[in-house]
Amino acid sequence: MKEKKYTFPAITDKPLLSIYFTAGYPSLDSTIEIAEALEKSGADFLEIGFPYSDPVADGPVIQHSSEEALKNGMTLHKLFEQLRKLRDRVTIPVFLMGYVNPVLQYGVENFCRSCQETGITGVIIPDLPMYEYEELYQDIFKKYGISNVFLVTPQTSDERIRKIDKLSTSFIYLLSSNAVTGNNLNVGDETAAYFSRIKALELQHPLIVGFGISSREAFLRTTSITDGAIVGSAFVKLLAQENYMEKIPGFIKDMKA
Repeated sequence: MKEKKYTFPAITDKPLLSIYFTAGYPSLDSTIEIAEALEKSGADFLEIGFPYSDPVADGPVIQHSSEEALKNGMTLHKLFEQLRKLRDRVTIPVFLMGYVNPVLQYGVENFCRSCQETGITGVIIPDLPMYEYEELYQDIFKKYGISNVFLVTPQTSDERIRKIDKLSTSFIYLLSSNAVTGNNLNVGDETAAYFSRIKALELQHPLIVGFGISSREAFLRTTSITDGAIVGSAFVKLLAQENYMEKIPGFIKDMKA
């Protein structure tokens, strides 16, 4: 078994920026070149979505990118073929994000093995229940050194959050709200109180916020309380534009400045 590499970055005084995009969008073979451009432009880690025909947490922008990626012919098998070239060109941590159905069809152990072989740091599977992971799959993930990232919502109890922290090996994904992806986040008093409540628990793992981070203001306000944030729909919109590769450096610079 290969030694695990590409672990989650250490926390510093600078907030971490992660970018999400869908594998196979806008074209079937664009996945690796987008990942490479994001690292060169200053992204700290990446989330590559594997498309699914029935997403439950995605807003219209990411749903559309998944539909197009499936039309382009993207599958988990095809994605792992592409990812065999990932670590020749990308050194930052990379997580895969998607739904449990394709993983079960691929086979959980085969999936974790393929993640290890291609240098994937971890996975985010929103509809994989924590108890199922703990009872059925945790040993497989550990065997291959793959981090499973858990999601926390404003309604998650402190007790459950502490258990998530114990099960985690990279970061904790804070959903900014219970809405789907793509809604603009207003970091008002209620949202700030939610982030601060979890920060006060003094957990072992970094707190990274996702859903609704679409502007530099939202990124900076969010990361004034947490350790980092994930930008998804706003970046996927960029990929629909002409000459999108040329616009990636400016997008990252504007977000982090």
